[in-house]
Amino acid sequence: VQLQASGGGLVQAGDSLRLSCAASGGSFSKYSIGWFRQAPGKQREFVAASRWSRGNTKYTDSVKGRFTISRDDAKKIVYLQMSSLKPEDTAVYYCAADREPFAPLLRDSLRVYDYWGPGTEVTVSS
Repeated sequence: VQLQASGGGLVQAGDSLRLSCAASGGSFSKYSIGWFRQAPGKQREFVAASRWSRGNTKYTDSVKGRFTISRDDAKKIVYLQMSSLKPEDTAVYYCAADREPFAPLLRDSLRVYDYWGPGTEVTVSS
């Protein structure tokens, strides 16, 4: 499966933005999809994930209540709706698929994710 993130941009603090992760090839619906981000000078970190069966989601604490991950398996797209954005959300955002199809657990470790696509840059000004 190949993934492509899009939707980034320059916004002001408090604004909203929706990122999209479009898939091509492979059987998209059998993979859990995660969103990750990497701020300048920092390591890439987990943001949110959506389990392959839908319904199960997971978020890092700093985005809980502000970000929502959702997926449309028919369109092969996973969205990351970001609201109440803060300057500390500034980063390049990436999406990736869990390397294990039908993974029983929704995981947040970068090590288990493959099929990384090019990132999309989000800049939040204060």
